[in-house]
Amino acid sequence: MDQIQKTLLEQVADLHEVPAGAYNIRANGESVGRNTTAHIDIVTKTDKPGIDIFIKPGTKKESVHIPVVLSQSGLTELVYNDFHIGADCDITIVAGCGIHNGGDKDSKHDGIHSFFVGANSRVRYVEKHYGSGEGTGQRIMNPETRVELAEGSYMEMETVQIKGVDSTKRVTNAIIGDGAKLVITERLMTHGEQYAESEFNVDLNGEGSSTNVISRAVAKDNSRQLFLAKINGNNKCAGHSECDAIIMDNAKISAIPEITANCLDAELIHEAAIGKIAGDQLIKLMTLGLTEAEAEEQIVNGFLK
Repeated sequence: MDQIQKTLLEQVADLHEVPAGAYNIRANGESVGRNTTAHIDIVTKTDKPGIDIFIKPGTKKESVHIPVVLSQSGLTELVYNDFHIGADCDITIVAGCGIHNGGDKDSKHDGIHSFFVGANSRVRYVEKHYGSGEGTGQRIMNPETRVELAEGSYMEMETVQIKGVDSTKRVTNAIIGDGAKLVITERLMTHGEQYAESEFNVDLNGEGSSTNVISRAVAKDNSRQLFLAKINGNNKCAGHSECDAIIMDNAKISAIPEITANCLDAELIHEAAIGKIAGDQLIKLMTLGLTEAEAEEQIVNGFLK
């Protein structure tokens, strides 16, 4: 890997060297490194681009890294990655995509990740998106996540996109079983002419199932954002969605939460708030010696943590 690709890898997966445990690293449409363990196997698909990750029942305190980097302008790819997670596991999965585009052609990565989580398993999934390069070609990422949680399982998703992605549409579809829980935390910042759309669809099918969908977003310059969160309570369950956003300059943000109760014992809540940075916050920081721009940056960074 060249230095640009290594820098992208650091940004999206916090990797400064080859990670411990299982991994599959992809660069410019090709696998450049793979490792399996006694409990985690990674197999190349034969019917379409992508991989299958098989995690044996009872696997604890292990990790899987599957980052993707693109540094070739004009490259477009679509991959399918399926995670088959056995019962009674406790694992961390780190994904993410970084695109460096120094040319005049659009570069695009679409990744479809499917998670089949076994009973009583715990999964932490981290996905970061990052773009760089001075070229006029766009950096485009359209991730799709599909989740099926079996009885008593728990999945925590952390998605981050705070720099350099010109266009993105994130779609997450989840089916939650008995006593299972899905927690989604999104952190998003757009600037310039960027556009970002996030759509979350959660079906709470199981008795005692629950979800918490939280989005924190900042839109600057002329960028645009659309947040959609749909939660369907189909059993005795608990669902909550929350969108907090800061709008700056000439940006536009739309938040559309939707909750549907199809059961008498479904308890569903949605919240959405969009506003500018409060003047008293700026003044307080500026009295400490910061410029207005520095004060805004401090507030935004704190908001997105």
